[in-house]
Amino acid sequence: MQWRKSFFSILLGLFVLPSLVYAQPKPSDDGIYLKPIQVAPHTYFVQGLPEMGTSSNQNFISNAGFVVTPKGVVVVDALGSPILAKKLIREIKEVTSQKIVAVIVSHYHADHVYGLQEFKKIGAKIYAQNEGRNYLSSETAKQRLIASRVDFAPWVNAQTTLTSADIWIDRQYKLTLGGVEFLISRVGPAHAPEDLMVYVPSEKVLFAGDLVFRGRIPFVGNADSKGWLSALGDIEKLRPNIVIPGHGAYSAKPAEDIAFTRDYLQYLRETMTKAAVNLDPFDEAYQQADWTEYDGMPLFRAANRMNAYNVYLSIQSE
Repeated sequence: MQWRKSFFSILLGLFVLPSLVYAQPKPSDDGIYLKPIQVAPHTYFVQGLPEMGTSSNQNFISNAGFVVTPKGVVVVDALGSPILAKKLIREIKEVTSQKIVAVIVSHYHADHVYGLQEFKKIGAKIYAQNEGRNYLSSETAKQRLIASRVDFAPWVNAQTTLTSADIWIDRQYKLTLGGVEFLISRVGPAHAPEDLMVYVPSEKVLFAGDLVFRGRIPFVGNADSKGWLSALGDIEKLRPNIVIPGHGAYSAKPAEDIAFTRDYLQYLRETMTKAAVNLDPFDEAYQQADWTEYDGMPLFRAANRMNAYNVYLSIQSE
């Protein structure tokens, strides 16, 4: 009789206990995980999904990064919802015991800033470019947040707010922390009026924000495509070893990977310029263009036509 009890105990251990240990999710598990990727001795980033923002992905569609210094952590961008910012803060604590002291905003687009309030709560100082003030006070920002509270619920909700910077930067700013320099430069208007890039010379790492996209169609929106092309030249002059884009994998070959964003923008301008200048119908110009090189890439169908139309309109106003 005793051997039967032992036998069933063994079976219970083999089939029941493992399921208790491995199959039951933690109460906080929701299927969206942030895994920091180390790209330099003290630099890490988390890579957003190549998707449109949804409630299912918590608006985790952009990248954020951080640098650990002897006197604290500097974060670049805050992700697209407060829950994601909380997760990023938790992941940073797994990497270092240093306090998060600063967050630099590459630009005030929703997928990069809706997490700012969580960093503010823990005492981090927020840095952004002056033009961001215009966005924060705009009807566009207000309506976008209202829509996001529906589109990304419950992760973006009535408690989600737009967070202003503590320090507004004009053209150049050098932040030094623990002997580590962060060279912050305005490169807009480009992708956005308030674009900033952040270069860390000791790491040879550049945080490019949405000036660089990898692995998906860029989002042009109301960008200044001519200014954007100029900004890409500014990045190349720095000759970084690593570029962390606003979307997609990090680049260990910046010259090659910057070329993708540049070529796409140039092609938009080439295919839209004649129609825009002659006031020819946009639909005809779009249909005549050959999109073979880009068709099939993530977000092509969601973004490409809109990108082309925005460039068509912007060229008319140049």
